[in-house]
Amino acid sequence: MDSVYQILIIGGGPAGYSAALYGARAGLSVLVLEKLCAGGQMLLTDTVENYPGIASIAGYSLADAMRSAAEAAGARTLYAQATELQLLPRRKAAVTSAGTFLGETVILATGAEPKRLDLPGESRLVGRGLHYCAHCDGNFYRGKPVAVVGGGNTALESALYLSGLCSRVYLIHRRDAFRGSPGDVERLRGKPNVEFCLNAGIQSLSYTDRLTGLTLSTGKTLSCDGLFVAVGTAPASGLARGQLILDEEGYIMADESTRTNLPGVFAAGDVRRKPLRQIITAAADGAVAAAGAQQYLSELS
Repeated sequence: MDSVYQILIIGGGPAGYSAALYGARAGLSVLVLEKLCAGGQMLLTDTVENYPGIASIAGYSLADAMRSAAEAAGARTLYAQATELQLLPRRKAAVTSAGTFLGETVILATGAEPKRLDLPGESRLVGRGLHYCAHCDGNFYRGKPVAVVGGGNTALESALYLSGLCSRVYLIHRRDAFRGSPGDVERLRGKPNVEFCLNAGIQSLSYTDRLTGLTLSTGKTLSCDGLFVAVGTAPASGLARGQLILDEEGYIMADESTRTNLPGVFAAGDVRRKPLRQIITAAADGAVAAAGAQQYLSELS
């Protein structure tokens, strides 16, 4: 059993390390538990070009810079898989592959994973023509043909965004009608460079070292340089299940203060229900959560 940390952070993405930086700079003892390596979904992006103040940076480089800054401020990182959380009133415990660690407060920053298509070649093409965030990576495809797969609001908003950048946007959906906003559907119908591919899924991907096209379940082939997958995300909220209030999709219910239904427990970043999931919004959540933890601790003393 390790010592009691004032802030115990589960997850080493932008939310986690932003919280660690702010917490450590406030003079609090901070431990970040990360199962693999720093970065979270930033590691899926070869180049980040939408983080203020940085023109362009590799996703892993930004992640490492965030980790380094937090550790320089005094935070500690431990690479271990958290398998259980015990969110008790006065002491919270994280059971991990490296032992059990205690915290006076907990910040859950476990993120969310984009749902995959489970197609051959998908993993090797991530960042090489296949992406999960149009607003993050769409700018790389200015003047080029791309495809978006999905039928919800994220897919529609992605297609609208890309229609202003790309020469052609194929919007692929397995049903005959979209689930997302009817207004967005009408706006897309008015875009001359957008083509709907309904009642169709993606059967296979064509590629060399990068994506070159795809084949639909209808047999139609599309030549495109980029594919944006928008079939939903799955929050990594399993540790909170049964203790924190989750919405119908499994995201932790926490308002803009990042406070959850349990005192001293906060949810930051993509695991929290929120309208926009970007590096900058995750980092902002982390700062807010650390401030909330500091206030909570001051009220206990």
